[in-house]
Amino acid sequence: MTSVEPEGRPRTEEHRRLDASPQDGDAWRAWGPYVSGRQWGTVREDYSADGDAWSFFPFDHAHARAYRWGEDGIAGLCDRYGFLNLAIAMWNGQDDRLKERYFGLTNGEGNHGEDAKEYWWHLDATPTHSWAQHLYRYPQAAFPYAALREGGVARGRDVPELQLVDTGVLAEDRFFDVVTTHAKAAAGDVCITYEATNHGPEAAPLDLIPQLWFRNTWAWGRDDRKPVIEVLPEAPADTVVLRATHGHIGVIHVLAQGSPEVLVCDNETNVPEVFGDGESLGRHPKNAIDRAVVDGDPSLLATDGRGTKVALRYRFDAVAPGETVRVRLRLHDDAWVEGASDAPPLEGAFGQGFDDVLSARRRDADAFYGSVIPEHTGDEERLVARRAFAGLNWGKQLYRYDVREWLEGDPAGPQPPASRRAREPHGRNTSWSHLALADVISMPDEWEYPWFACWDLAFHTVAIAHMDPAFAKNQLLLMCREWSQHPNGQLPAYEWQFGDVNPPVHAWAAWHVYVLDGCRDRGFLVRVFTKLLFNFSWWLNRKDSDGSNLFEGGFLGMDNISVFDRSREVPDGWRLEQSDATSWMAFTCLQMLRIALELSRLDRDWDGLATTFLEHFFSIAEAMETFGTQGISLWDETDEFFYDVLVDEEGNGSPVRVRSLVGLLPLIAVANVPAWAFSELTDFTSRLRWLQERRPDLTDSLLHSQDGDVVHNSLTPVVRSRLEAILRRLFDEDEFLAPHGIRSLSAAYRGGTDLEVGGTSVHIQYDPGESSTGMFGGNSNWRGPIWFPTNVLILDALLVLAEGAGGDVEVEFPTGSAHSIALAEAAIGIRERLISLFLPGGDGRRPGTPREHPAGPLWDGHPTFSEHFNGDTGVGLGASHQTGWTALVAHLICTTPDTLREEIET
Repeated sequence: MTSVEPEGRPRTEEHRRLDASPQDGDAWRAWGPYVSGRQWGTVREDYSADGDAWSFFPFDHAHARAYRWGEDGIAGLCDRYGFLNLAIAMWNGQDDRLKERYFGLTNGEGNHGEDAKEYWWHLDATPTHSWAQHLYRYPQAAFPYAALREGGVARGRDVPELQLVDTGVLAEDRFFDVVTTHAKAAAGDVCITYEATNHGPEAAPLDLIPQLWFRNTWAWGRDDRKPVIEVLPEAPADTVVLRATHGHIGVIHVLAQGSPEVLVCDNETNVPEVFGDGESLGRHPKNAIDRAVVDGDPSLLATDGRGTKVALRYRFDAVAPGETVRVRLRLHDDAWVEGASDAPPLEGAFGQGFDDVLSARRRDADAFYGSVIPEHTGDEERLVARRAFAGLNWGKQLYRYDVREWLEGDPAGPQPPASRRAREPHGRNTSWSHLALADVISMPDEWEYPWFACWDLAFHTVAIAHMDPAFAKNQLLLMCREWSQHPNGQLPAYEWQFGDVNPPVHAWAAWHVYVLDGCRDRGFLVRVFTKLLFNFSWWLNRKDSDGSNLFEGGFLGMDNISVFDRSREVPDGWRLEQSDATSWMAFTCLQMLRIALELSRLDRDWDGLATTFLEHFFSIAEAMETFGTQGISLWDETDEFFYDVLVDEEGNGSPVRVRSLVGLLPLIAVANVPAWAFSELTDFTSRLRWLQERRPDLTDSLLHSQDGDVVHNSLTPVVRSRLEAILRRLFDEDEFLAPHGIRSLSAAYRGGTDLEVGGTSVHIQYDPGESSTGMFGGNSNWRGPIWFPTNVLILDALLVLAEGAGGDVEVEFPTGSAHSIALAEAAIGIRERLISLFLPGGDGRRPGTPREHPAGPLWDGHPTFSEHFNGDTGVGLGASHQTGWTALVAHLICTTPDTLREEIET
């Protein structure tokens, strides 16, 4: 489902910037929106004995307590190393603290898990961050922190979360829309505006308070050098100039138009306020600015114009209804401005040239996305794709985490408790002490996921490759580098437990990125493939306990569609052979085979590895068919579906008869063998012929079909008769086919059902929206909703099969409709349903918009990107800014039906 960028598309100014800066440290990428939306409550900041990251560093500490590993802010901008940060703070005259960062509930506070209680949108962004816009919606009434917490605790799982809009503070549109714009005049010359519009019916006060600060690197006993921000006494009229000096990144100037009040302090912890006793780390702690603005108490501020945190307070006493107020800043980094002197050109910094830069970068962004998004795309689809790309670019964040240092603790800090070094699973990440990252990484979102997840990232790269293939490739390679991939070959899952098991999708993503980049970077393919060989070996050695070619991955991202925790709750005396874990490995074999075949086209020395993955695939496919002394199969002939199977000590099998994605995933294990391979690859061909002659029981997973003189060969563990049975269920609207995609659990369990598993009676129920069980923590939204990445994998697999030996397959779509179409057309029908989540209906409402977003032009004009979607209605669920894997919608939009048909016909 990928395509090479059409020839003849113009190389825009943004393309030229990308060509000049392919790496993270290059000039045009030196400054970007790499500041997290949330640093509190992360594992990196957790130095507790019990590992409760939420409680050790809660939201209420964030305004007065210095972070160790990163920073957070609203619409933030920072250097590639995260030393100097710039973000907008606000105060409406009502709040009990500055609005410096997003608020949300922790995993234990919300009735459905952690949940951001704010509204913001990524309006636009180019991949070099030459242009970026962000919208934050700020209430004019006091922000109801306590009410949101109390409401979350009080509600049960049978009702939705209490959201900000439910408290009434946004009634009558009584809010400010605060738009942040970054536009680069040069790689190190950033023009910045903050514009706030009053949408309420009455005038309202507002303080816009840009804050510039250094990340605290001096308080931990590892680097005593302390940077400084100074207010320069000599500046042009109507301008404030700040000079920030740092030992690593040098000198940066920030110019502010007008005459804001300048408030100076240090980015250091206010110890008495946070912990109740002791002395502050500095005389002017980080919440001195908050105290001065909110409480009118300037006593903690520095008075000499020097510190490590500075705020510029612009006061607007009464912003009229419909009025927009504006603040302009300019960041100047001599290191990245060609021909710069030791100081920026102070005069004229905010003249006509400033607005010209904003206009030029906007035009550049329009031209760039006009090239990236297909020409005949509809206006709404174009908007959705562009917003998805914007979210991916705003979601690129600096991730600093050295596990060894974290485990040891800092010289200036207290010694970590002994429990910190306990062996996993009681300790955290103790076997990952090699992991040391200080990189810009694609995050699922900046608040609920302010940390990378390896398999999420793989999905991100497929969408990113449409606009920034260099970054996509770098991300995939980063996960395989020696300082992230485990020496045993495992890829890091996520910081809550790097050793957890994520599905192996890296090879699939690498292939798609390679193709989207024009099939020209064989060096990338070699580098990622050779590292994935280690990962493949890890799966073979660690997740196939008895060498049966069946796999027990445990947590694989979809556990809540099972009836028990497959990592911890397998009944005593049984082992679980997982349909999905085994399918993931069959899928990975075929992705690795596809890469090996591509590498063999020009270098026949790769031929042997293609053979290796062919044999592995055949062995796994055969094991799915029959295994053990009793001849057990993952395929259930009675139900005509694939299931997990519990196996007792005597080798007897008991299928876990729950129809879910677990049984659909065998579909994704499919690849077409190109005709040239049979004539040009001697090792591959001879071994295949030997197996066909001597082991025909293995090779029945090689399907053939003929179209005239053309013979199609497809590898899949799902033989033709079983394929038709699975597709009947897949396209059945009473089971998996939803109005907006494919459900994760069959709707046949809508009323709930009981079944016996391992001698125990268990219950499962289809929940189209929020889950009614807390089996896997609060954010447990798996029993029914539409999950975008697996939908894309299934869609991709159907297209691959339709291109190969399944090209003559016709299906009823939907099942029971008596309407038969080619398999490829059914796949395109799924694509259209998925995209429809984001497109306005007749009432202007987008089906995928979360429940809590009101209707109306101020809301409906903004697409949202949820983590999951209601299996019946499509309403968005979970994280509401998940322009990570849900940004795959941009991939679907940019890969048009015509492109898909051309690919199938080719």
